[in-house]
Amino acid sequence: MSGPEEPEDVFHGFVIEVGSSPSGPGLPPPAGGMWLPRISSTAVTVLLLAQTAILLFLVSWPRPPSPVGGKERVHVLVLSSWRSGSSFVGQLFSQHPDVFYLMEPAWHVWTTLSQGSAPALHMAVRDLVRSVFLCDMDVFDAYLPWRRNLSDLFQFAVSRALCSPPACTAFPRGAISSDTVCKPLCGRRPFGVAQEACRSYSHVVLKEVRFFNLQVLYPLLNDPALNLRIVHLVRDPRAVLRSREQTAKALARDNGIVLGTNGTWVESDPGLRVVREVCRSHVRIAEAATRKPPPFLRGRYRLVRFEDLARAPLPEIRELYDFAGLSLTPQLEAWIHNSTHGSGPGARREAFKTSSRNALNVSQAWRHALPFAKIRRVQELCAGALQLLGYRAVASEAEQRDLSVDLVQPLGTSSFSWASSTAAHPRP
Repeated sequence: MSGPEEPEDVFHGFVIEVGSSPSGPGLPPPAGGMWLPRISSTAVTVLLLAQTAILLFLVSWPRPPSPVGGKERVHVLVLSSWRSGSSFVGQLFSQHPDVFYLMEPAWHVWTTLSQGSAPALHMAVRDLVRSVFLCDMDVFDAYLPWRRNLSDLFQFAVSRALCSPPACTAFPRGAISSDTVCKPLCGRRPFGVAQEACRSYSHVVLKEVRFFNLQVLYPLLNDPALNLRIVHLVRDPRAVLRSREQTAKALARDNGIVLGTNGTWVESDPGLRVVREVCRSHVRIAEAATRKPPPFLRGRYRLVRFEDLARAPLPEIRELYDFAGLSLTPQLEAWIHNSTHGSGPGARREAFKTSSRNALNVSQAWRHALPFAKIRRVQELCAGALQLLGYRAVASEAEQRDLSVDLVQPLGTSSFSWASSTAAHPRP
């Protein structure tokens, strides 16, 4: 992962962030307002059409081999936005011994086609995600060098599965891994071991921050080759803003794509336009899943709030695992406890890592860090998201600073109960 920042997405044992830094292997963050080398609009269009044609062709192919044990493979998409705790949730899955996990594989799409807008790139992102779910790593041919190693894959070292056999031997299979240990030991392993490793697991989990509506995922939910479940992770927009301000340079390229600037990186966003778009996307996704959802979505969508994970990690994670068809092992339980009971909120340099922090402190740090005028503006721009997702607005600076005032309200059972972890997971 890249980029410096705050302890927002982090828990004890891990610092986590939602949506990682846009910089990556060999790509230092640029200065704000910098123009990227141009890729012609014709080239972008041809690539998108080619990917769509490939997707339609592959849908007719038979399913890939089942994982060891013969059970149907489960696919889980952690759907979130930058600086919302998604790196921590990603690690909850990555460290599970039954899971093959990748963090933001669509980072490669956005960095290659950075002159596009988020809606224009939706199909390319979706097609890449589908291929990775099916353990077809040839999809990266369009985005990576022909001769490539694991180190060419964005944040490969945060995937326990890529740090253990059959991909690498830095850790025994099933052991808790560390990206700092894995990176130098496994980075030069041939890229093909990722596909081999993927096919050996019963669950494939991807974390993505580059989808802005749920409808674009309907073809995947209806795809007979996939057994897809969606975890929609959200966070209080006021906390997201505080975290984003600490990683402004790292998010500059992604900001430009969100705002459709045709390749211009946007570091400074005084109008909070990106935060507004993120709030709108969460409302669109949650409403599509909970207000007259299509039948094929029933039981396959789960809303998770970062704050609920911070307050009661083990009960929430048990339900999350149950939703995904996983069980909580004693080893994971101990790791989760250590990861959520650190001291303090974490250092800025840990912004894109999962480090040892106090989860509850992290979730409320914004209440002392941001001026009330800025909080009031976020509340105006994200009023719909606050109401729908159960976050209470504050009316004064005194109320903002008073931690005895609980700003996280219970979610209405009428809106989200049908998507609970105990629901069945019918196939389309």
